[in-house]
Amino acid sequence: MSPELEQTLTLLASHRSVLGYILLSRSQPVSIIRHSGVVFDGEQGRKYAHAIARIVESVRVGLEEDDVRFMRIRTRRHEIMISPDDRYLLAVLHDPTVT
Repeated sequence: MSPELEQTLTLLASHRSVLGYILLSRSQPVSIIRHSGVVFDGEQGRKYAHAIARIVESVRVGLEEDDVRFMRIRTRRHEIMISPDDRYLLAVLHDPTVT
């Protein structure tokens, strides 16, 4: 992993509102490259990984002529931000009520 990516992930994980991040491969089946935060540990992390990959693929297919660069999904308690690129999927889970 490049030093710039390492620095970015460290900065993300240190933010007060961030509950964790997960970096996934774009290969099939999706695999977890790295994660931070207990929310992405173990089986729950694998569930998030597969859900994120399915969401990105569904949106990509639905917008067949447009590349997806960034997605933000808000639930009642959390917000998940997803940034896909050609090789990786980066998802950050944060608590929007924390300032």
